[in-house]
Amino acid sequence: MQLSGLGILPVFIVLELSGTLGPDSGLTELLLAMVFGTVLFYLGRIVEGHAGG
Repeated sequence: MQLSGLGILPVFIVLELSGTLGPDSGLTELLLAMVFGTVLFYLGRIVEGHAGG
């Protein structure tokens, strides 16, 4: 989960730079990806903490 959270934003940046996301995508999608990646990373930390005992 943590690696997915770390990898989401760079993937979205590459998609934005290549124009794959479309002409009307912009800062909103990148911020949404950043928030989603951050939440996914911290959720992975919580799961890791509970699994460690």
